[in-house]
Amino acid sequence: MSDIFETIRRTQEAIEAIQPETAETLELFRIQYLGSKGEIKTLMEAMREIPNERKKEFGQQINALKQVAEEKFQAAKALIEAREEQSAAARFDLTAPGEPLPVGSRHPVAVTLNRIVDIFTRIGFSVADGPEIEDDWHNFTAMNTPEDHPARDMQDTFYVVDAQRMLLRTHTSPVQARVMENRKPPIRIIAPGRVYRNETISTRSHCQFHQVEGLYIDEGVSFADLKQTLLYFAQEMFGAPKIRLRPSFFPFTEPSAEMDIWLGTDTEKNYRLTKGTGWLEILGCGMVDPQVLENCGIDSSKYSGFAFGMGIERQTLRLYEIGDIRLVFENDVRFLRQFAAAL
Repeated sequence: MSDIFETIRRTQEAIEAIQPETAETLELFRIQYLGSKGEIKTLMEAMREIPNERKKEFGQQINALKQVAEEKFQAAKALIEAREEQSAAARFDLTAPGEPLPVGSRHPVAVTLNRIVDIFTRIGFSVADGPEIEDDWHNFTAMNTPEDHPARDMQDTFYVVDAQRMLLRTHTSPVQARVMENRKPPIRIIAPGRVYRNETISTRSHCQFHQVEGLYIDEGVSFADLKQTLLYFAQEMFGAPKIRLRPSFFPFTEPSAEMDIWLGTDTEKNYRLTKGTGWLEILGCGMVDPQVLENCGIDSSKYSGFAFGMGIERQTLRLYEIGDIRLVFENDVRFLRQFAAAL
């Protein structure tokens, strides 16, 4: 019996004498004394051989031994880690140049939007903004598109709370409506932002995209003002020498038109892009319908105006000759890196 207690004493002396100096020797110490098959574990298994009257004494000595081993292990571990940190700091040269970080760039859609905004602000337009979650009135009804109007089928959208007719806006026209309700003419704004449509009919469509619309209301505004404004935009944006306005239909403008720019057919690219016509469609426009003015509290007998709208992604595709609109939504760094130098 005395041999077991003597073994405990010698084991404690051996533990106190050991000084692990490396991570390898520390691990060997842990395995020898604190491991599942170590000496302390073996001594604890001898508990069943100890008489009942000495079990308490034996347990106290084993616990003390284990505590000494764990304290030795933790102290040696802290010392070794501190030594390694100091060594790493000594090897680090604070005067050495840092690793260069890659320089990013703005997304091509953002660049196109900023370019459009810059062109129109140069001729007196200001930028207006509005909520992306809209009510039915501002998104449709105020824009001369009542609930039973077939044009709503062309802009199927995502309703948030159907009972209150709240929805994700399908165009930035609600911004125009809100501005007309809260400002007196003259009004000259552009309204860029995200819009949402459930356009599953086309593989080239996307549920969320960006749009910019323009609005000018004042006394005596005519279709000639609209044409000259859009000609200026086409020349500044695309360098187009001339534009063409084709009759079209929009619920909120009358008369309405689609605008084309002249690219010509002198190159294979332009011939393919314009399908041999030389003309490329850019945007929709028209004179603001008098009913829209009345809906927003503006006297249509005194004031008139024009409006236009375009998708920013489509302009980006034309500017940078991108073949698939889905590329601008995927955020593939390999694709975006191509524009870092150009933008």
